[in-house]
Amino acid sequence: MTNKTVNALTFFATGLVLMASDSLAYCPQDSDATPRARIVLDEAGEFVPAWAKEVVWYQIFPERYRDGDPGNNPTVRDIAGADPADPPKQWQIHAWGSDWYKLQPYEIANGEKELWKHLLRRRYGGDLQGIIDKLDYINGMGFGAIYLNPVFDSPSLHKYDAASFHHIDPNFGPDPDGDRALMAKENPLDPSTWVWTKADELALELIDEAHKRGIRIIFDGVFNHMGINSFAFRDLKENQERSPYQDWFNVSSWDSEESGTQFDFEGWFGVKSLPEFKEDDTGLMPGPKRYVFAATERWMNPKGQGREKGIDGWRLDVAFCIAHGFWKDWRTHVKALNPEAYLTAEIVDTPERVKPYLQGDEFDGEMNYNFAFASAEFFFNPEPDRIIVSEFDRRLREMRQLYPKGVAYVVQNLFGSHDSNRIGSHIVNRGLGNFRDWGTYFNLSQVGNNPEYQVRKPNARELRLQKLFVIMQMTTVGAPMVYYGDEVGMWGANDPDDRKPMVWPDIEYEDEVTNPDGSKRPADKVAVNRELQQHYQTLIDIRNRYPALRLGDFRTLVADDERDIYAFEREYKGEQVRVALNNSDQEQQVNLPNPDSLLWQDIFQGNPVAVDGGRIRVTVPAKWGVVLAVK
Repeated sequence: MTNKTVNALTFFATGLVLMASDSLAYCPQDSDATPRARIVLDEAGEFVPAWAKEVVWYQIFPERYRDGDPGNNPTVRDIAGADPADPPKQWQIHAWGSDWYKLQPYEIANGEKELWKHLLRRRYGGDLQGIIDKLDYINGMGFGAIYLNPVFDSPSLHKYDAASFHHIDPNFGPDPDGDRALMAKENPLDPSTWVWTKADELALELIDEAHKRGIRIIFDGVFNHMGINSFAFRDLKENQERSPYQDWFNVSSWDSEESGTQFDFEGWFGVKSLPEFKEDDTGLMPGPKRYVFAATERWMNPKGQGREKGIDGWRLDVAFCIAHGFWKDWRTHVKALNPEAYLTAEIVDTPERVKPYLQGDEFDGEMNYNFAFASAEFFFNPEPDRIIVSEFDRRLREMRQLYPKGVAYVVQNLFGSHDSNRIGSHIVNRGLGNFRDWGTYFNLSQVGNNPEYQVRKPNARELRLQKLFVIMQMTTVGAPMVYYGDEVGMWGANDPDDRKPMVWPDIEYEDEVTNPDGSKRPADKVAVNRELQQHYQTLIDIRNRYPALRLGDFRTLVADDERDIYAFEREYKGEQVRVALNNSDQEQQVNLPNPDSLLWQDIFQGNPVAVDGGRIRVTVPAKWGVVLAVK
């Protein structure tokens, strides 16, 4: 993790407009001498689950995806403990289709000037029933796996401040009050007393319904910290040294009249709403470690019914903040529960710094931000921060070759996420900075930190660049991941604007006419972009139909820096698929070798392909691509 990276990390879990220290001292950095756990390889010499090569991922931010059950919507009582800490004078569920920056009457009544406070207090009512209701949509788009941002009990909209890891948030289920009454009867330290709430049961239904459609599902594991509403921290604060959780958190002082001290503790990156678990050189202390392991088993083997009824893996939040020894032990635990579970980590760092986590004894893959950085530099960056074709090819090759066999095929190749501006808005603001400079760009891409950030809707030319990226994303090595709403043309700056409510065709949306400062701008219509949606669906379908695009070897055919042409071949068990990308501003003719005089066709849009002896020739429009297969 670079120093530039760390500045932005406070925003990851909270969305707070804060600055963290440039120091890495907050996160343990254990030595390379950490004992390696046993690495289990399959017949192909790989440790990654085979299914993870085959899927296109869909990332869902649950509170903003779909309100399937308005009866469970949170009340002002349910958001107590979330940032901002001061309670609102008035509060209500926010209208799903309202203009994003327009303050509603209840917000104006609160009299606060800071926009971020209003945006963080908003709740739109997204829940698990809403996701279940849209599984057929997800399946119809061709997505084969879902990564859910946190769903565990929490007062915030993002839920990275968990009150527990063993219960789904009651407001995501059908009976919030009943669930909380059940939960109050438990002893959190004794898993045998843990109950199954209606929200928990609905999560199992979601898993089951996803599996029926052939969709895998993973949960977000936030095992570095909890929230101030957590059972452990509340007991600790009340009972101090007498608490059974007295060694769970980093307490710097206790309440003591004798010594004149007050209770104080370390929050993650200084954020007091996120008390950080205590660690030693091997990771979490025994208390929180036992709890995390028990919660892990609960969701992977629910009610002892077997792995078929549980989640298919985990995405691990801020994995770099927990010592390697913990992840090695945890992987052993997870793989004992389900050898085919997929483990992916959030580690925004250079490939060389990520490499130790992906050696077979910790994680299978990562959220591949380095793929996003290289793609931004090739497809979107203006001069002088733009890279040439051969450099783009080199960077992708290094990422493929750096890790053990199989890893490159299961990393999540993304662009947008809940921690970055959406791809459409990134393109609108291209030239603002370099995405790779993570901390600096994180701040530049937040409207709260940068009044110059353009919040308008992408135009046709900008959407064409997004489409060009998608052609490459769906055809190169690695598992593509799409952030909810990117496929229908949603736009937005970095957190919290990247977490707008999903755009659905059956909901009426106000035009966006309000700027962050409250002034007006030309109206941007909010609606499903069906042309862009079809583009995603078509390319996902092509990937799903051709094993070569999921499992095949990669071979560069053309890396023409002068003409901005990039062409490559994917081959698997004799099946060949070729992709030619034209990143220039003019139509280009591309010639590719064809030593066996095979007949080729464009399986993407049916562009004519000429066969001329030992070559094939195809014309590629500006900022576009073709996908070729043998007839």
